[in-house]
Amino acid sequence: MILVVLVGFIWGYMNTIVTFIIPVRHQANSKDWERLKANLTQTIASIAAQTNPNWRAVIVANEGADLPDVPQGFDIVRVDFPPNAMHEQGVNDKELFHEAVRLDKGCRILKGMLHVRETHFYMNVDDDDFISRRLVSFIAQDKTANGWMINEGYIWGDGGKLLYIHHDFSNFCGTSLIIRSDLYRLPDSFELASADYIKTMLGSHVKISKILAEKATPLANLPFRGAVYRIGHAGSHSKSPKFVRLYFLNKYLVLRPHKLLRNLFNLRFVNSTFVKEYFGAA
Repeated sequence: MILVVLVGFIWGYMNTIVTFIIPVRHQANSKDWERLKANLTQTIASIAAQTNPNWRAVIVANEGADLPDVPQGFDIVRVDFPPNAMHEQGVNDKELFHEAVRLDKGCRILKGMLHVRETHFYMNVDDDDFISRRLVSFIAQDKTANGWMINEGYIWGDGGKLLYIHHDFSNFCGTSLIIRSDLYRLPDSFELASADYIKTMLGSHVKISKILAEKATPLANLPFRGAVYRIGHAGSHSKSPKFVRLYFLNKYLVLRPHKLLRNLFNLRFVNSTFVKEYFGAA
């Protein structure tokens, strides 16, 4: 009986189709940890609602960080990385700021990936975003694919009733790439990874898609809206503006009515179908 259980356990892990990696910033870099924790709870619910059960998820957070309870399928990996001294751009050089963010995020993602090596694909998910419940079921249809990029996804103003369809989503949101695990060429240990590898292959969702294309392993376009990027909340690392101001009420669009009209055409409302697919609601 024990042998049967053990074999089933091992088979289940090796049959993992997608492993979702959720990097969480150092608690000292969060202005509102309770808000971050609440958002993370919603992201966890979104992932856990997958219609295909062959997935795993890894949350990577610092020792001492207060995290929400997690359901079956989630692991928590604790790290002892220091706070990112350049978490806020402030007076810092813009490129140095971005490099620091990529390194900090990439280190956390690497720890998560090394925790689960036996998986067909990885998908990095920001700790405040949402994904479609259909993702794993779709990916399971072709386990040999290079992966997919979400070129069309939703932008959602935190707590609002409006959605915007973004047609260049993979260049706008980090929760947008599903990549076959071997294409990452993971090192044997964390210590063997160079800073350049961490920043380009793991810390930047824009750079890795270009690198894979140059190596003749391009990502396909996901044929449906696979994720939702939450904007406008106080803890947002991207410092995104409020939804309405970003897409409708600003001087740039007032002076360009054709672009305002385009934005209005891409507007949708949050309804029960959307909530069920992305928010993990029954």
